[in-house]
Amino acid sequence: MVELEKLEFWRDPVSRSGPENMAVDSWLLEQERPVLRAYCWEGSWGSLGYFGEFEEAQAVLPGVSLVRRATGGGLVDHRNDLTYTLAIPRSHGLARAKGSESYRLIHSALADSLRTGGHEVELVRQDHEVDSSSCFEKPVEWDLIDRCGNKIAGAGQRRTRKGLLHQGSVLLGEPADDAAILLRLASELALSVEMLEMNPSGEGFTALVSQFSDASWLNRR
Repeated sequence: MVELEKLEFWRDPVSRSGPENMAVDSWLLEQERPVLRAYCWEGSWGSLGYFGEFEEAQAVLPGVSLVRRATGGGLVDHRNDLTYTLAIPRSHGLARAKGSESYRLIHSALADSLRTGGHEVELVRQDHEVDSSSCFEKPVEWDLIDRCGNKIAGAGQRRTRKGLLHQGSVLLGEPADDAAILLRLASELALSVEMLEMNPSGEGFTALVSQFSDASWLNRR
């Protein structure tokens, strides 16, 4: 299952707003180093995919603040989930793999991580025929489901000239050690895992926060 020689693990200690969390993820990809970031949200937030419909998202999550991701995928309620991001430079094979294959590889590693922690999960082999904009109501190929068929893990991806951005969400429905799950994920993906501390800053980061905060970005579709 190992895909990387080394992966840096950053448990971001700062609870951030939706726009700032999205800006941090995009900023990470610009650093061109393999990083797995675990993070949390300041307040009640949901995120919609790059192609999502804002008005529909508002109807599904009334009263919840919304931010648009740069990645694809459906609408995600972040009030009770475990949220993580993988930023993988293009120089690595995982970033060059086709979308379905990189999704499968990452979620296979996540499944192993969850099973080690005692969770019964399996990979979805084909899209479920469910008409919903909500990510966790519509399992698609290589998502994770529990023994009752409920979706517990999904993600959105984006590829740029810098590499692969994979934004994932896990919803276990029970108390869990988020850091332990994601640290095991890092170990499944890489031969060597190093702990990391980062402080996103600079004009580029400030510009990204402004981009994800802008109403024209949120309402773009």
